[in-house]
Amino acid sequence: MPARTLHFPSPRHLHQLYAGHEENLAHAEKQLGVTLASREDWLKIDGPADAVARAEALFNILNDARAQGVVIHSTDFHRFVDAIARGELDQLRALLAEPLVIATRRKTIVPKTLGQKLYLQSIRANPVVIGIGPAGTGKTCLAMAAAISALLKNEVERIILTRPAVEAGEALGFLPGDLREKILPYLRPLYDAMHDMLDPDEVARLTEKGIIEIAPLAYMRGRTLARSFIVLDEAQNTTPEQMMMFLTRLGANSRMVVTGDVTQIDLPRAKQSGLLEVSRILRDIPGIGIHHFSGADIVRHPLVLRIIEAYERYKNPIAGDAVE
Repeated sequence: MPARTLHFPSPRHLHQLYAGHEENLAHAEKQLGVTLASREDWLKIDGPADAVARAEALFNILNDARAQGVVIHSTDFHRFVDAIARGELDQLRALLAEPLVIATRRKTIVPKTLGQKLYLQSIRANPVVIGIGPAGTGKTCLAMAAAISALLKNEVERIILTRPAVEAGEALGFLPGDLREKILPYLRPLYDAMHDMLDPDEVARLTEKGIIEIAPLAYMRGRTLARSFIVLDEAQNTTPEQMMMFLTRLGANSRMVVTGDVTQIDLPRAKQSGLLEVSRILRDIPGIGIHHFSGADIVRHPLVLRIIEAYERYKNPIAGDAVE
């Protein structure tokens, strides 16, 4: 049987390609029909010629991803192995054909996981994208970066950022200040993300001119939003009626991104989440991308992933046993 030995700059470099878990290599062996032996900075592939070629292509693609700054997690490794086993090598090569970089005034945004790159590619390819996943996966940050980039390139004339203020409920009237001051705490995360990418003076100037609008979801009713990039954050707290109202605001030459975490629904128990419903209703419509993030896409402190996994095990002990 033919064999192929791949050499890498260092053992650490090689380990990063399969997330440092030997069980991932075992998964590749089973799916691709090869035997893999990893020692120091080299990887030996044994098996039939076509299987060896597929396995070599797998590690070359993973190496390209790493070179683009992508951190490879076990979920990413399994995703690529399974895709190659299904004969989707060309699609994977296309995914990594060129680096995906989003430039804003204050920073350059580069996707840190393959899941994030697929999300950004979906935003570029579809007028409407729904991003669903746990905290820390970059759902809102990447959507904001895409919106600012589109504005700076004159692809849109304005950015509209919105989220439901559902946590306030009927208690809103008891908060001090006028309506804007009462609503502001629920919109503060959007302002914070915006200030990470634009100078504060520029945010103030663009907001004053109406080029950037940050407003509660209720303010969207009855409007047609043309030539705009619209981001709906915390969409798990919309009702089905609110979600339909929002999506039907889409005007000519506009793009929408809806983000949310279905594990953090603050609606009353009697109300269904519009995010849960919309992902089922619209999943087969061309031009609408639905992207699901996993725990492997979390790019906050490593403890965030462990906290989420612990809660999953607590809520569902059987499924929790399988959590990576």
